[in-house]
Order: sequence, then structure tokens, then C-alpha cells
Amino acid sequence: MNKPLRIAVPIHSFEPGGVERTALALCAAWQAGGDDVAVVLGRSEGAMRDGAPALNYVLEPEPVPTASFETLWMMVRLWRYLRRNPADVVFCSGNTYSVVLVVMKLLLGRRCPPVAIKISNDLARRDLPGPARWAYHRWLRIQGRLLDHFVGMAGPMRGEIAHAVGVADARITIIEDPSLGEEQFAALCAIARGRRKPTEPHFLAIGRLAGQKNFPLLLEAFAQCPVPGARLTILGEGPERARLERLAAKLGIAERLAMPGHCADTLPWLRDADALVMASDYEGVPAVILEALAAGLSVASTDCSVSMAGLLGEGRFGQLVPVGDAAALGRAMAQVLGMAFDPAAAREFAGAFRVSRAAPRYRALFQSLVESAKAEAG
Repeated sequence: MNKPLRIAVPIHSFEPGGVERTALALCAAWQAGGDDVAVVLGRSEGAMRDGAPALNYVLEPEPVPTASFETLWMMVRLWRYLRRNPADVVFCSGNTYSVVLVVMKLLLGRRCPPVAIKISNDLARRDLPGPARWAYHRWLRIQGRLLDHFVGMAGPMRGEIAHAVGVADARITIIEDPSLGEEQFAALCAIARGRRKPTEPHFLAIGRLAGQKNFPLLLEAFAQCPVPGARLTILGEGPERARLERLAAKLGIAERLAMPGHCADTLPWLRDADALVMASDYEGVPAVILEALAAGLSVASTDCSVSMAGLLGEGRFGQLVPVGDAAALGRAMAQVLGMAFDPAAAREFAGAFRVSRAAPRYRALFQSLVESAKAEAG
């Protein structure tokens, strides 16, 4: 039987984010299985704090408020932790943290434990202007040279990672993104879905009010959606709230739009919705898509990820439109309300993206990285 592993996981804070929420759920599963998990925190603030699992959170006082330079602060925090505490492996839970782990490899050299990084976002980044996209792709190649192993969140990501990061297939593992906990999945699947055709349908969008999610495009699409009486709720908070409120008023949809802010429990909103809509410029494997499918909802979305077509069952579970096309998204919103849709099939598909399935596969990957590191050192 394998010995317990010492797993270090850097997390900026408890601020809402799908990457962090998923990472904490995985940490709880590894800890429950007997591993020694240390969550290296940058700061303790955030809306997810009260609902966070009971873990070993390693925290030290901030010399000054660090939210505005959280990545630099995390470099300091993780470097200090790894110098003082032995770890067998470091789990990099998303692209946001990749620079932190590259710096650890440079600073610690052979003393740095193996790093497994989950690719949490699109790697093509066609939203970036040419020079910035070129620089980003060069940055991905640097990661490929320094980090040990790359995890894709769905099958189509294997080719994307190999091409963009420039690594051999042996350094890539596909583990379906563990977006759904067991209790959460059961509760979502318990939502009853009838065959009603709502006269005033309710569209739901979930995400941080930030540029990547392109909620201005969503408002424009909703304004053009040819469905009388439709309502839209956007769950999330962020720096673009004021801009979105002004745009809603300009488009004449303010009375049909609700923006209640961040909500830790999305179940009531998913229960009340008739379809999910996403307008993002780029994504990885969006947890909200899987939550919607588990809830028996069809989806209208931009084609913002190499995995999106597969996530929507090649058209069985929703409609995809080109990124940035508000008119097409508005039409798709109307179309998904009347499409032939099998909630049971959608829920079965979403069930592959559960923490209980992913956690042991990650654990097996970590064990193989540890054994390989020992073999190279010996």
C-alpha cells in the first residue's frame, strides 16, 4: 500500500472562483483518503470562506494588504513554505497559478517537488491581440520546459495541450474536471423537469462580472432574443457591475434583468431557470455548464473552448455560436427553449465530472510523479 503523500496546494484566497472551489474539494477528498494536504493561502478573505472544507490552511500575516499583488505574494508564501516543509508534490490548480510554480522551479531547482498543473482555461486565446497572443504562446512553451505534468479537463484538451505547451503525450493526463460534489450532483439531478413550454422563460447566467465572461455581449444578445417576456438573471459579482447596469438601461432590458450578486448556493436558481446561457470569450471546462446539465437544463453558449462542442453533446444538449456574435447568441437562446432535449442523458454525461471520480485519478498521477522523481534522484 502506498504511503500518504504530502501535497501542497497554493490558493490565493477564498474569493469566489471555480478553480479554487474545485481545488478545495479535491483537497478534502485527498485528506479524507489519508494524505497530508497543505493549502498554502495568500490571505483568508473571501465569500467562500464560511463554506470551505476543514483543511490544513497554512497562513501567515500579510505585511500589507496583498490583494492587489496576490501573485507576487503567493510566490513569497509558497517559496517560504516549500523551503521549510517537505512536500512530495505540488498541485497547481489552474493557469492562474502557473507563473507561481515556474518561479518555484527556478528558485528551488532540484529541491522543488514535482508539479502537476491543471490546464483550466483555453490555450489558443484568440481574444488577445496578435503580439500579446504570440507572447502568451511563448509563455506556454516555458511552462512546458519547467513544469512536470499537465492535466486536461476533457478529452479534446489533449491535442491542445500538446500543441500549445509543446510536451509529449506521456506528460499529459486527461482527468474530467471535478466540478460536482456528490451531494451537489444528487441535488441537481433531483430537480424535476417537465415538458412545459414557458410563456415567460427564465435564462440564467453565472460568473464573475469580469471581462472574460463578456456579459455586455450577453445583454446585447438578450435584448435581441426573439422571445416575448423572457427574463435574465446573472449570478455573480465583480468590477463590471456598474457598466452592465448602464448598458441594461440603454438597451431597455433593465426591468427584465436581475443581478443579485454572488450566490454560494446556485441550486434554487438552477431549479427556477429554463436554460443556461454563457457569452464568454474563452473558457476551459466551465463548471456552470456541468451544473446546468446535471440540473437538466439546455445551454446556449459561445464556442469559447476546444471542449465546448463535446460538453454540449455535439448539439444534443444545447447550441453553440461564434465568440462575439450577439445576434447569433440571441437566436440560440430562443432555439434551446424548443429543442429536443433529454435531461436524463445530460445528467448521465455530467456525472463523469464528479470529485469522487477525479480525486483517486489525481492521487494515482501524483504517486507516479513521486516515484519518477525518486528514480531520477537515485
